[in-house]
Amino acid sequence: MEYILKTTGLCKQYKNFMALNGLTMNVPKGSIYGFIGKNGAGKTTLIRLVCGLQNPTEGGYELYGIKNTDKSILKSRRRIGAVIETPSIYTEMTAVENLKQQYRILGLPSFDGIDEILKLVGLEDTGKKKAKNFSLGMRQRLGIAVSLCGNPDFLVLDEPINGLDPQGIVEIRELILRLNKERKITVLISSHILDELAKLATYFGFIDKGRIVREMSAEELEAVCRKCMRLNVTDTTVLAKVLDDMQLEYTIIDDKHADVYAKPNITQLSLALAKDNCEVLTVEEHDESLESFYLSMVGGADHA
Repeated sequence: MEYILKTTGLCKQYKNFMALNGLTMNVPKGSIYGFIGKNGAGKTTLIRLVCGLQNPTEGGYELYGIKNTDKSILKSRRRIGAVIETPSIYTEMTAVENLKQQYRILGLPSFDGIDEILKLVGLEDTGKKKAKNFSLGMRQRLGIAVSLCGNPDFLVLDEPINGLDPQGIVEIRELILRLNKERKITVLISSHILDELAKLATYFGFIDKGRIVREMSAEELEAVCRKCMRLNVTDTTVLAKVLDDMQLEYTIIDDKHADVYAKPNITQLSLALAKDNCEVLTVEEHDESLESFYLSMVGGADHA
């Protein structure tokens, strides 16, 4: 597998606080990488290091196979578009003026492509309206438009849906999917709104206290978080024997609870269990959310 970004033992310390503590992660080319963690877990710090805004205390990273200590890393960074924390826009300018200013900063020879970018993010009809009069969602889309100047093939978005209303969230989600599918842009998107990321990410990295707890594909996550029937019985030892006889897939949680990855005939199951003096107390559909899965990995009590 080819990777756009690889980090190895990355550390960043601010006085007595270790923001990144040996972080190792891999962002596959062509993916939408959901970078998941609570506020303060180290997401923004990682993004700032990759974009060259800060330097690591220890460890390193590679962009397109170029190490961060190599002089040519600057060339690799030019292939990145980023929106970090808040969109970098000029509120007294229109959308077109904002993009023209970014073209000048990048030293691009002409303004070709500006209309196409604005159409892509849905801001082609804003005319002379200044950015200060845009909604929060429009500002976020303008920030992404600015990051697309220079035609990057790696887009880094730090909490892009934070504070948006439901409509704004849908617009940003659809935009990210379009950029990934139509322009083949690899996207690294950090967020603490975990279930929203589940709707668009193809790969996930779970971060806690400056470390990657686990990386997995969307298919692997779906298998972990798939729907099941959660049974509460008087004896899961008996239940396991009956489910084996019925050739059903299951997971024993404790001596009273189990998840069954099918919809068994409850009457038949109850009768089979009753032969060994086991009762079904409750049955409910269970579908683990991305958030509950994350908390189960890092410890829910510390993150409530």
